Amino acid sequence: MDTTLRDGEQTSGVSFASHEKLSIAQLLIGELGVDRVEIASARVSEGEFDAVRKVVRWAKHSGCLGKLEVLGFIDGGISLDWIERAGCQVVNFLCKGSFKHVTEQLRKTPEQHIEDIRANVRSAVDRGVSVNIYLEDWSNGMKYSPQYVFQLVDGLKDLPIRRYMLPDTLGILNPETAYLYSRQMVKRYPELCFDFHAHNDYDLAVANVYSAVRAGVTGIHTTVNGLGERAGNAPLSSVIAVLKDQLKQPTHLQEKRINHVSRLVETYSGIHIPPNKPIIGESVFTQCAGVHADGDYKNNLYVNDLLPERFGRVREYALGKTSGRANIRKNLEAMGIDMDEASMRKVTERIIELGDKKEMVTPEDLPYIISDVLHHDTMEEQKIRILNYSLSLAQGLKPVATLKIEINGEAYEESASGDGQYDAFVRALRKIYTDLGRPFPMLTNYSVSIPPGGRTDAFVQTVISWNYAGLDFKTRGLDADQTEAAIKATVKMLNKIESMK
Repeated sequence: MDTTLRDGEQTSGVSFASHEKLSIAQLLIGELGVDRVEIASARVSEGEFDAVRKVVRWAKHSGCLGKLEVLGFIDGGISLDWIERAGCQVVNFLCKGSFKHVTEQLRKTPEQHIEDIRANVRSAVDRGVSVNIYLEDWSNGMKYSPQYVFQLVDGLKDLPIRRYMLPDTLGILNPETAYLYSRQMVKRYPELCFDFHAHNDYDLAVANVYSAVRAGVTGIHTTVNGLGERAGNAPLSSVIAVLKDQLKQPTHLQEKRINHVSRLVETYSGIHIPPNKPIIGESVFTQCAGVHADGDYKNNLYVNDLLPERFGRVREYALGKTSGRANIRKNLEAMGIDMDEASMRKVTERIIELGDKKEMVTPEDLPYIISDVLHHDTMEEQKIRILNYSLSLAQGLKPVATLKIEINGEAYEESASGDGQYDAFVRALRKIYTDLGRPFPMLTNYSVSIPPGGRTDAFVQTVISWNYAGLDFKTRGLDADQTEAAIKATVKMLNKIESMK
């Protein structure tokens, strides 16, 4: 059961619009094949109600309404009214799974709380709504008041409750206690179905999921990218891999789609995926050490079961101070470039030198590095050159750019205004390309970074992502001025697509 749209939305600063909720639900169920999706909490807002209605309409049309679940409260039917009006058929009641919560937050006796739950469950069933229940703070309940937990379940087990959800609400468990407490529940109530809901406060959420499954729990709660309250929940991507590879528990989830879904949720949530996050991080399928790339040549000595192709990705070989000739050769092969050993040694030394300066070296930089190292005049080899340009910025007026560019020996000049100096430059450049009937690539991402310390005289590194004829690639520019760095990256892009022709 994925709860990105409910618990994931409790991440600080995250709020999904209704169309975003619909899109994520469609991807989770339609593309990934998730069994159940918790899409909201009842009674949050009118906007949340409208979002749930929109998802419900799609689910009805798609025949998967039973896969949608909404968090409800023991509130005398108010949540049920909300859920019923929204059109959802499954409620996940939030009950108190520790003695401390029931006595100090609700200020009720266990017997009173059990009777309240029973009344709400009966009401839901009478309305045709299926019921699951969360035992909130269950992990602390098992640690400090297990008899209360057993009293609670004993008082409810005769009811038509489909699943009992065991949350580690404050993320206090470790793999040993997760196994112990889960096993106690499974052995004591073999006739009941249990879910495990992990939080990642000690960075043990995935490890605790592993232990809970080993203990016999049959349902797992996840979120895309590990979104969730505080340190987040167990990430769906890692749980998929652990279930299949470590526990030999096959699922029908579509692994190849997880990266696509993760990137979309990253965009909608505004929470960036760390580059070293397992499965979905940008760098996790990148070999940096030269010895690793060399091992990949020699019968895949540095490959494990987490093959990037499983997750719709490819293995890459980084260029930097730890690079060896094997890394560089892998990148050259991908570009169709052959090089003798002496030249390879010189290029390797240059890349290591750049890496020592903490400059990022990308595969797109290789042709320029090769040209520089082998004493060719890079500018003469370029088919496209910027001959001159002027950028103006005045308060209250749009920035204006005038540029003169040489394409295959012919000079062209154009001017344009834009929302920024670089935007004006690109608009002028696009005018030239349009007049010549040449396709111009789409800019898909733009990032700027400077070395740590943030000095005003620091070099600016601009990395621009492009899409041209279905090919995604990046170019980099380095300069003391951000706009100049972006222009340098753009010139690299123009020459790259020229060479592609």
